[in-house]
Amino acid sequence: MTPQEQRNDLLAQKMIKNLNRRNMEAFYCPTGEEAVRKVSELIEDGSYVTWGGSMSVRDLGIPDVLRKRKTLEVLDRDLAKTSEEAQAICLRAFSADVYLTSANAISEDGVIVNIDGNGNRVAAITWGPKKVIFIIGMNKVAQTVEAALARARGTASPINAQRFDIKTPCKVDGMCHNCNSPECICSYVHFLRNSRNKGRHVVVLVGEDLGY
Repeated sequence: MTPQEQRNDLLAQKMIKNLNRRNMEAFYCPTGEEAVRKVSELIEDGSYVTWGGSMSVRDLGIPDVLRKRKTLEVLDRDLAKTSEEAQAICLRAFSADVYLTSANAISEDGVIVNIDGNGNRVAAITWGPKKVIFIIGMNKVAQTVEAALARARGTASPINAQRFDIKTPCKVDGMCHNCNSPECICSYVHFLRNSRNKGRHVVVLVGEDLGY
């Protein structure tokens, strides 16, 4: 193992214990390939599955893997032809058996931080789908909750503003301005401190850089 791999492994084992204390199931996969296998194992045949706008989920090729499983009912927002169709899929996501997502940041003690422009992703994380599976690269680990929030606002938000090509100050200079722009990508700031229902939230930590 490289020093980076050793550090990730040690930190992930500590974080798994912290997540367990927060009523969340957690796993560590050193590689993306192992993470895809783990996520697939966590989804039972016959499940109704969907996902949010996560680049981590897409970067790992998880949607393609799930589409090929004929024993699953897959709802894919990426295939929507209109904004109205995409909105309808977002609403149907609340009745899913499994909702896949990532995080903008996670603290070492297990608090998951997400920012959202429309709110559909953080709403589904909070309530609705029977199970929520997070796929989180170790690049998103921050030492404290405050540092996790700073990463979400100062790193993830400006990058996603570029990705969605929205009109916000961070799109112009890459810095968070704590703005109240009409297209603000940080309209909803979400902290997952504890899982109210044991087993509903599952975290798969991955020893690779994933997403933003």
